[in-house]
Amino acid sequence: MIDGQAAIDGCRINFINGPAEELFQRAFRHGEFDISELSLGTHLMTTARGESRYVAIPVFLSRSFRHSAIYVRGDRGIDSPKQLKGRKIGVPDFQQTAGIWVRGMLSDEYGVQSSDVQWFTGGLEQSGRQARMPYRLPDEIRVEPIAPHATLAELLAQGEIDAVIAPKPPSCFGRNPAVRRLFPDYRAAEEAWFAKTKLFPLMHVVGIRRSLVEQHPWLPVNVYAAFRKSRDIALGELSIMDTLRVMHPWLVSEVERVRTLMGADFWRYGIAENRADLDALQRYAKSDGLIQNEVPIEQLFAASTFDSFRF
Repeated sequence: MIDGQAAIDGCRINFINGPAEELFQRAFRHGEFDISELSLGTHLMTTARGESRYVAIPVFLSRSFRHSAIYVRGDRGIDSPKQLKGRKIGVPDFQQTAGIWVRGMLSDEYGVQSSDVQWFTGGLEQSGRQARMPYRLPDEIRVEPIAPHATLAELLAQGEIDAVIAPKPPSCFGRNPAVRRLFPDYRAAEEAWFAKTKLFPLMHVVGIRRSLVEQHPWLPVNVYAAFRKSRDIALGELSIMDTLRVMHPWLVSEVERVRTLMGADFWRYGIAENRADLDALQRYAKSDGLIQNEVPIEQLFAASTFDSFRF
């Protein structure tokens, strides 16, 4: 879309690039953007409270399995997920979508409930991080911010917490021999979980300012069509063999392996195509106390994107 291969009909776009967390803060706190990549977890939470400035379209720019996101102290006797019960675990932000998926998976597969853990929130590598949006949780779910000068990576390295759940490795991983992944062969664990559940966790969604959707009812479908075209171009490039588009010597073979496991439409857009994933995320967010009741899908997504179109 940035280089013009896919355009949004009827729009002139000024693209603003930046780290996802920075964009989320600017979108949710200040509503700075007309169209924005959003944290799906925070969009769900703010929509449930009637506070979201955005309505989503079913474009999921980021999705990722998260068994790889659990880092533990190897000297604490944590050899299985069940042994996370009663531990001190850090998460950058309790509403972070990656953490919601991990806690849901731990509950479904291993019986580890969010209330079984003492949670600590703060920046993984940067001190002073605050919650993206304020929230209140049930009393049985214990969440405490770390000291303003501290980071989760430091606390894990020093042994002051037992584990960290984070989308990227803490800086102590690979340097401190006491820090390791809970699932060393995380790919095998993630493939087995997908084979069992058929879930491919949704992380980020695209949102459009609600006032613009009300003013221009055609806008969601046009934005949706452009993102679908962009996705199809990107997926097609992964199968080009003469000049590889990504620095992976067996890229085409890797994509074929993924399609064998997950199907041709493995990075699926659309509401019906992702209904099971959306329902699971809602169930997990409710269990975490981030929402009181599951939010009707019609409130999360623009009505016109529920229709089946041939893009």
